Amino acid sequence: MDSFDFIVVGAGSAGCVLANRLSENGRHTVLLLEAGGSDQKLFVQMPLGYGKTFYNPAVNWMYAAEADAGLNGQRDHWPRGKLLGGSSSINAMVWIRGHPDDYQDWLKDGNPGWGWSDVLPAYKAMEHNEAGADEWRGQGGPLNITDTSAKVHPLTRAYVQACNAAGLAFNPDFNGATQEGVGTYQLTAKEGLRMSAAKAFLRPAMRRSNLAVEIRAHVTRVLFDGRRVTGVTYRQNGDDKSALARREVILAGGAINSPQLLQLSGIGPGELLQRHGIAPVCVNGNVGANMQDHLGLNYTWRMKTPTMNDALRPWWGKLRAGLQWVLFRSGPLSLSINHGGGFFRTDPALPRPNMQLYMQAFSTLLPKAGERPILDPDPFSGMSIGLSNCRPTSRGFIEIASPDPFEHPRIMPNAYGTQLDVDEMLAAVKMLRRIAAQEPLAALIAEELRPGPSVQSDEALIQDFRQRSGTVYHPSCTCRMGPDPATAVVDPRLRVHGVDGLRVIDASAFPSLIGGNTNAPAMLMGWKGAEMVLEDAR
Repeated sequence: MDSFDFIVVGAGSAGCVLANRLSENGRHTVLLLEAGGSDQKLFVQMPLGYGKTFYNPAVNWMYAAEADAGLNGQRDHWPRGKLLGGSSSINAMVWIRGHPDDYQDWLKDGNPGWGWSDVLPAYKAMEHNEAGADEWRGQGGPLNITDTSAKVHPLTRAYVQACNAAGLAFNPDFNGATQEGVGTYQLTAKEGLRMSAAKAFLRPAMRRSNLAVEIRAHVTRVLFDGRRVTGVTYRQNGDDKSALARREVILAGGAINSPQLLQLSGIGPGELLQRHGIAPVCVNGNVGANMQDHLGLNYTWRMKTPTMNDALRPWWGKLRAGLQWVLFRSGPLSLSINHGGGFFRTDPALPRPNMQLYMQAFSTLLPKAGERPILDPDPFSGMSIGLSNCRPTSRGFIEIASPDPFEHPRIMPNAYGTQLDVDEMLAAVKMLRRIAAQEPLAALIAEELRPGPSVQSDEALIQDFRQRSGTVYHPSCTCRMGPDPATAVVDPRLRVHGVDGLRVIDASAFPSLIGGNTNAPAMLMGWKGAEMVLEDAR
């Protein structure tokens, strides 16, 4: 049986950073176990190709949430990356750190070392921002952040001007002096290719002799000697294997897999463990609880002016875009679907933005079954503006459905589970129509297609967003960080309460959900978490 100083479970946004930083000084041996396969696939490396990964079990866990009353009883599709790079290899690549006050909340919740002044230097050290270094942005780091403002669809300018007319200021950098306002998104991309955590952090580290990376290695259990973690068991290509950890096991499986593995290993709610015949190692009812996720939906219009639909729908458009990308790494395939965006407050009395915008010169109202047809859009000129809530107050949970580690856990989002979440979304969708009514955008719109002009009353708008909303793929907080095991799973140094030699370092450890996309703060967890592991090892 092989032994290592550190075993990292999961090669996602946090796990790739951990593997890089823990192996960097050459003093420690590191084993990284990934249940999925390689990231060296065409539609993973092509930025707009991620639509092809949305329902692809070769790279995607393909989770389905439970029937949710908040979504009119529907079961939402929950894609999560199952490959090197994890969800950073199949996401929309938007790079948002979150509002500084989000991190101040973490600090106020009793987590020293996680305030804004603590995390900003880590972000700057991670990044190579093409826009240049300044007080907020870094250059020289391993992760390339590309500025898309000169490359986005021309309709994006009309969107920004309409937002300005609706009272939302222009913001050249959502990761800069302020988050609020509208503009274009920065992406984790470089020279027309996706810049995942695997490409930025893991691939350079895989040349080191002290780092072992095993793919298609599904971890089934954490091993204990009493309350001390000794290693893990995993299944690889049909064979059951074990590995020992001389120092620590670190779970980096994300907000679904990390609490699932803890529960399978005897750390979780006592009644749940008992129900599935799992001997408890440490009873903690917070494992899998407190789940937070951003909910969103799109409003869609038929346009009088050409959009990306016109460029990508016909066969000759696909051919042209493909040649642009293959030959020059340019054109629509070299970007995300989200060209414009922003943050706003539904109530001016709020201290920070509570809604995020996504503008797409694009529409997919006519999807094929089991497919997200980003590369095959509607046969007319279409545009969508989407939004998601930044700090939902609803709480869901993750729990194992059986003691079988290969059975998907139960995911209960509890979408729109509070009146506040409903009220905020109602105010937010009204802002979408307000934006669309402003010039120069209004003159370019032929008609509203979704939800359509017949949907006007508050009751109808609420019914519509319950019917059409879904996850924005940011589940978090299911192994939340905090000083008190009565309310948290890991301590401020990300050590699992009640046991030794085990940490959780990924988005599941967020004390509360960040207002914005979660790929950046997940990588932050890996960066700062590795620092803490190495400090404690010394």
